[in-house]
Amino acid sequence: MPHGFSGGVFDDLLAANERFSATFTDSELTGRAARGLAVVTCMDSRIDPLGVFGLKPGDAKILRNAGARVTDDVLRTLVLAVYLLGVNRVLVMPHTDCGMAKATDEDVHQLAARQGVDTRSLEFHTVPDQDAALRHDLTRIRTSPFLPADLAVGGAIYDVRTGKLAPVADVTP
Repeated sequence: MPHGFSGGVFDDLLAANERFSATFTDSELTGRAARGLAVVTCMDSRIDPLGVFGLKPGDAKILRNAGARVTDDVLRTLVLAVYLLGVNRVLVMPHTDCGMAKATDEDVHQLAARQGVDTRSLEFHTVPDQDAALRHDLTRIRTSPFLPADLAVGGAIYDVRTGKLAPVADVTP
């Protein structure tokens, strides 16, 4: 299997980058979240987090992982976003038809084992109950001793078929 940029595996991406950079206009952006927003969402390629909210590059910090879970790394990143990058509100946004809601950690371990890979040291944070997982993750942010008590935190489930959000009722710790 080719590594790096050898073998032409990434030629399409390099060509697209040449076209993109020829008209690039965002060099003035600072890296701060201009709208004070961080969005935690899934890595699912059907989600366009900027488009969902009518945002543009520079408006928000976008944190993506499988299932839109608030993991230790997401908390670490939110701390940096709040104290260094102007974030004062966080929206956690999982979505409908998520693969993380269709499998268990054990399912993933078994699939990897069939390929000769032992993944038992990893926790995949699969989502047997999406609503409960979202509420848990919102509470995790709200009760973090590393984040300001007045940080605005909300949650909504994005519908990949309609593009609409279904906000979850507020959960107060």
